[in-house]
Amino acid sequence: MSKRDHKYLVIPGPVEVRKEILEAQTQWMIGHRSTAFADLFARLQDKLKRVFLTQNRVFVHGSSGTGLWEGASRNCVRDGKKILHLVGGAFSERWAAISRDNGKDTDVIEVPWGQAHTPEMVAEALSKQSYDAVAVVHNETSTGVTNPIQAIGEVVARYPGTLYLVDSVSGFLGTELRTDDWKIDLVLTSSQKAFALPPGMALAAISDAVLERAKEVKNRGYYFDFIEIEASLKKNNTPSTPPISLMFAAEAQLDAILAEGLESRWARHAAMRATTSDWAISRGFGLFAQEGYRSNTVTTIDNRTKNIDVDAMAKFMSGIGFSMDKGYGQIKGKTFRIAHMGDMQPDVLQEVLDGLDEFLASTQ
Repeated sequence: MSKRDHKYLVIPGPVEVRKEILEAQTQWMIGHRSTAFADLFARLQDKLKRVFLTQNRVFVHGSSGTGLWEGASRNCVRDGKKILHLVGGAFSERWAAISRDNGKDTDVIEVPWGQAHTPEMVAEALSKQSYDAVAVVHNETSTGVTNPIQAIGEVVARYPGTLYLVDSVSGFLGTELRTDDWKIDLVLTSSQKAFALPPGMALAAISDAVLERAKEVKNRGYYFDFIEIEASLKKNNTPSTPPISLMFAAEAQLDAILAEGLESRWARHAAMRATTSDWAISRGFGLFAQEGYRSNTVTTIDNRTKNIDVDAMAKFMSGIGFSMDKGYGQIKGKTFRIAHMGDMQPDVLQEVLDGLDEFLASTQ
């Protein structure tokens, strides 16, 4: 095992952040109404468009991804209209709850945890009911399921009045995502997953159709009013104080991501998913996510076959320098998750798996 001066994060967010990215936050502070900030914002816009694969603007906001859930629900659904949420895990459940809590008329297509949504499910729902928006979680962090958002987008695109909203909090920059080609109107993410930044910044690629819809919504709220955010964005600024230090770090990280290349980054994550899946199966575990829809960024390992003590596992791994997950929500303990996202490299993942082998050997 390598010797480190800190505990390496193998949890699915916040993830490990490279020292040079942490240090990028320590640049001298600048005023957010200054020319220097406007220049920083403009540089970020260009680079963010390149990694989101979009010609549209990218909002940069000081919040978690949860904030942009609320912004999407508030700005994209008019009074008297409905939103359709695809629900199949803790985070898709939470986004649907946010829509309801904001007074939106909300329908759901619910599948069991570990299962994916299919375009056929969405097609059936849209054939029966008109919706202002369809909302889906690209990569369900609680279950390790990646939904087929490209195919679902093709269905939603048949209904011009229906916006397509995607949460890619734990998918973005770890698995393939083509915002414009896949006809996504809004795709949101946050900084602490495969982007491999500290928490505190949310981002969203926003189509013109979203802004036109927002103009028709009477009560968009204040902090996440997309019309106000867009007005500031045109001046390379934000309505409220932005996370400037995180934006310095984001620029450094985007340069590294673009140097690696999106295709190469996606391939590295896919390779780590395959390594983790092979390890789990060869050690007698199952894989919780439905075959064919397994995440490239987080593997949810089905512990019901071996029923190891996940608390003891986490304690053992902590002792050798790794912070591990013990499962989430209703499947905590029945599963545990291995996050292989962000800047993790295959050799570090192998250290994690070797450590887990040591733990398994100690229990026999």
